[in-house]
Amino acid sequence: MRLKHNIFLVGTMGAGKSSVGRRLAKALRARFMDTDHVIEETTGVRIPVIFEHEGEEGFRRRESRVLRELALEKNLVLATGGGAVLKKENRKVLRRSGFVIYLCATPEHLYERTKHDTNRPLLQTEDPMQTIKDLMNKRDPLYRDVADMVLETQDKPIFTVVKEIEKKLYEKGIIE
Repeated sequence: MRLKHNIFLVGTMGAGKSSVGRRLAKALRARFMDTDHVIEETTGVRIPVIFEHEGEEGFRRRESRVLRELALEKNLVLATGGGAVLKKENRKVLRRSGFVIYLCATPEHLYERTKHDTNRPLLQTEDPMQTIKDLMNKRDPLYRDVADMVLETQDKPIFTVVKEIEKKLYEKGIIE
């Protein structure tokens, strides 16, 4: 099996980008990376600390730099941060550098998967469910615009999601 193009996973936090990405990379014999983890490794601090000291804009600048660098890699499955699509330059990088898969789920599902995660600064609000709905309203059109494939993840085991992706990648000639 050979991966002809990098695979980029986009979607709202909690949609399964990291979990699916790890399994997909293993199935494709590719490397897996997560932009958020790379940012934490290179800065030596967790995402909430970056948000606290640099704000969301500072974090987004770091995210864009990491995305540009990783897009040059080969044989890579990359889980992007939920807000990576907010910058037009990032959407261009994604489109021209690989096959983009939008993993989506209902706001209720996303809330259930993220409600206890304190490493998500955007959800540290009085009403995280409403925040998720607001984020989805703003970002869903951007995810869909950049995506080569859209896949619902709620109520599906990771194994099933990975198999659906593999099938589509074969059909599109992304893997052989």
